[in-house]
Amino acid sequence: MTDTRNPSIGDLIEQRYSRRAALKGSASAAATVVIGGSVLAACGGGGGGSTANPPPTVTATASPTTTTAGNRVTITATATDDGSVASTSFVQVGGAAVTLSATTGLTTSFTAPAVTASSVIVIRFTATDNSGNTASADVNVTVGVGVIGFTAVAKNRNDVVTIPSGYAVSVLYRTGDPIAASTAAYANTGADTDFANRAGDHGAGFYYFGLVATGTGVDVSNSARGLLAMNHEGITQAYLHPAGPTSAGGVRPEAEVLKETEAHGLSVVEIAAGTSGFAPVQASAYNRRVTPSTAVAINGPVKGNALVQTAFSADGTAGRGTIGNSALAQTAWGTALSSEEKWARYFRRPPAADDARRTTKQVRALTRYGVTSTTGLYGWATVTGNSLYARWDAQATGASATADYRNEPNQFGWIVEVDPYDKAATVRKRTALGRLAHSGVATSNFIAGAKPVVYMGDAGENEYLYKFVSGTAYASADAGATDRMSIGDKYFDTGTLYVAKFANDGTGTWLPLTFGTGGLDAANATYSFTDQADVLTHARIAGDILAATPMDTPAWSTINALTGDIFVSLKGNDQRTPANTNGPNPRAYVDAPSAQVGNRNGHVLRMREGTGGLEGTTFTWDIYVFGAGSDLDATNINISALDATNDFSGPEGLRFGRGSNPSGLGSPLLWLQTDDQAYRDVTNNQMLAGLPGGVGDGGTAIDKTVTNSGTTQATRIGKAPGAALKRFLVGPVEAAVTGVDTTPDGRTLFVNIQHPGQNGTAAAPTSNWPDNQTAAAAGVRPRSATIVITRTDGGIVGL
Repeated sequence: MTDTRNPSIGDLIEQRYSRRAALKGSASAAATVVIGGSVLAACGGGGGGSTANPPPTVTATASPTTTTAGNRVTITATATDDGSVASTSFVQVGGAAVTLSATTGLTTSFTAPAVTASSVIVIRFTATDNSGNTASADVNVTVGVGVIGFTAVAKNRNDVVTIPSGYAVSVLYRTGDPIAASTAAYANTGADTDFANRAGDHGAGFYYFGLVATGTGVDVSNSARGLLAMNHEGITQAYLHPAGPTSAGGVRPEAEVLKETEAHGLSVVEIAAGTSGFAPVQASAYNRRVTPSTAVAINGPVKGNALVQTAFSADGTAGRGTIGNSALAQTAWGTALSSEEKWARYFRRPPAADDARRTTKQVRALTRYGVTSTTGLYGWATVTGNSLYARWDAQATGASATADYRNEPNQFGWIVEVDPYDKAATVRKRTALGRLAHSGVATSNFIAGAKPVVYMGDAGENEYLYKFVSGTAYASADAGATDRMSIGDKYFDTGTLYVAKFANDGTGTWLPLTFGTGGLDAANATYSFTDQADVLTHARIAGDILAATPMDTPAWSTINALTGDIFVSLKGNDQRTPANTNGPNPRAYVDAPSAQVGNRNGHVLRMREGTGGLEGTTFTWDIYVFGAGSDLDATNINISALDATNDFSGPEGLRFGRGSNPSGLGSPLLWLQTDDQAYRDVTNNQMLAGLPGGVGDGGTAIDKTVTNSGTTQATRIGKAPGAALKRFLVGPVEAAVTGVDTTPDGRTLFVNIQHPGQNGTAAAPTSNWPDNQTAAAAGVRPRSATIVITRTDGGIVGL
């Protein structure tokens, strides 16, 4: 009889079927290997082999064997044989789905997935010898729900970025860095020019837009190559010129003003990961600057209205540029929504001279929006002979609105849409979303059949929260459109703008800002509205008339994609007194060394839509966390029981982890950033990571009464965060930490550090960051910069 050591055709078919089933992770395959949670080693056989030619001997081990979501797990195997091993493989056969890395020798790895309860991941290692004999070993890894996995960074006032142990930081993109092939490296002496082809100053909100590996198209899932679309909120004027700004006879030099204006706006820069991490692609065809001089289109209900007609655009359909941009959000069709916040301060309009030239209604509107500076912030309007600078003079000096720039302020304060993938696409100002000092902008999930919703905050003390509901239901096919700006026209040019009115009992109502309703009409004695364009252009006044709830300086907004809860940062309010507190803004106190009564430290609000979902008009709310020093009164000030690991002040930037990785699944991770003055005697500004729960997790009734200097205020508070909120980063001297996003896989975190050393001068800078992050850099001028943070073990940042 012949010795048949090779497997039969039937055996080969059976092996192929079994391995394909294992690759699919079928329930039947998993059931054959998971027995009481134990590891089965060297199971399986040679399919016809004999003791003279036994199958390989295999083992497989995991490190670690027990972990939580977001951590890296490494599987290491061995395979020995008296002949030779022909092939090896790793497949998942049980538990929540994971993605195995490319096999390196006898090693693979995966990121522990987000789970809502403990789950056992089963990975099978299989070796096959030259005779077709196989053997397998299964390894079990127990994965628990996500936790914040780093040790909190201590508060400090160091002039570097401080991050937790087990993390690495590098500098990616700095003020003045060239983004065109022919632009020279930035000397950082004040002599540099051509900011139209350089990174702007004061990087703020941004978003990572993925590119295909070749860099020639859209791939939202690519974590190795993409575009950063970034706001440049302002400038540190002292460091942009050789010896600081100059003025001769009260007139600014045009060359200096050109540099200052071009350093504002937005930038789009391509970045790619290499062996040393991410770096900008200087010569990328995608790289782009949008400055205050860039041509823009005015879209929506205000387009063509008399309120936006100027000497530049007599028909009120076009404008120039964007300025003072703060937060930035993304759409499902691949565009960026940028918020114009600090725009009013740039205009010259001395009320003593100009009020007499205006109607009572116009004076009311200009005053309400803060267009009252006698000089403008940097004196740009003093440059003569160029309308790019003359337009910053908003006085009514001509015979009509089309003979001067009296209406130029009405062209700012909008949400601006930009296509980062198409530098030729005209920038749009989306007037249906209202004119404010826009800070926060957050987009809802784009779900087929539901109307897109955008949440916004007006960044002033005692200003309001708003939301826009599109007039058109979303079609999922639009996510793949190539004419992305036309898709923006479809969803953002019509719809309803609402303002929020809160009740102290944890409920609230969205009030429509619609001409002809609620007193928003021509008969209103306070302010006579002409049409819907007037209502949208003067949304603040409309909110006043509707008695919206004044808030403690609304800043950024973000949405928990799993629960729909909206989180809003409220930076604080020096005008808040015990007599004018309300439920969502309940504190008025003194925080030494200041003697000022107010909400010095701010808080983060949570909202949940009621009947009708995101498109509805009712909501519930509570307060996720109160900012405070851990040394303050626990009963009425440090209500969230913050300690040395998580106390903070002045919350601004907010963003949840992306749903494409474990930081945005299960219990999504929230990044919370600060831009604060009140706590700088103790620590520089910071960024924290939290697992914040949801509205109502602190109770079901009005569960807190705050005492403020003898008065009381009922409010709603959430569960104290405890260890589910930790300080992740502390920034350098005099800097704000503002702007955060990750790659889709969550393994690379980008953070903006804004205006380090903002109180210094060219001759005496008060910070040397970022040059001093890795080496001494005495005397070097500071720059705003985007940093890159990774875990040294390759896991999900923050978990």
